[in-house]
Parts: sequence; C-alpha cells; structure tokens
Amino acid sequence: MALDQAFAEHFAADRIAAWNSHDLARVLAHYSDEFEMSSPLIAQIAGEPSGTLKGKQQVGEYRAKALQLLPDLHFELLEVLVGVNSLTLFYQSPRGKAAEVLFLGPNRLVTKASAHYA
Repeated sequence: MALDQAFAEHFAADRIAAWNSHDLARVLAHYSDEFEMSSPLIAQIAGEPSGTLKGKQQVGEYRAKALQLLPDLHFELLEVLVGVNSLTLFYQSPRGKAAEVLFLGPNRLVTKASAHYA
C-alpha cells in the first residue's frame, strides 16, 4: 500500500486533533482491533514492564489513564514522514519532542506503533 504525502498529512492532522480534543473514541478510531503499542511510558502509566500493550481495548485503557493524568495534554505536529506502509509523526508534547512510528494495514488503520521521546 503506497502512502502519499497528502494522505499522510491529513491522517497526522486528524490524529493530533483527536488527541487534542481528549476524545478517547476519536483517538482509538485510528487503530485496528489488533493494534499493538510500544512506549517507554507504558511501563510507568500502565505498569507493563515490557513497554508493549496488545489489543485496542488494552491500549484504550492505557490511553484513558494517560488522558486522565494529563488533563492539559496538547500536541503540536512538527513534521510528517512517509515510509512504506508507515508514517512517522514528529511532534511537540508536554514532555518535549516526540516521534511515533505508525504502521498501517490495508484498511489504513494503525496496526502497530512505537513511541520515542527526547
């Protein structure tokens, strides 16, 4: 599945807007049911030492807790990079600069993601 810059920018803007709205259903709408997420914050917030969660429900619980802990959460999109079946979103977060690599399935929903923080 080829991704073009126009799709990538629209997807990224919609995803950042979903986060900034603090609407969990809107955030989760970008993920497949089998979604897998890896982040250094998962161990801290979800108590999962591996740093990886599997399944939209488990990731949803983690995301809900993160939104609760950070009521003023706001992201600013800085750059969108396009790969093969993947995007990298580079953004400013409350903790500093961050990047997420998002792998998309044929339905253009995120199947796997890995977050990185400065």
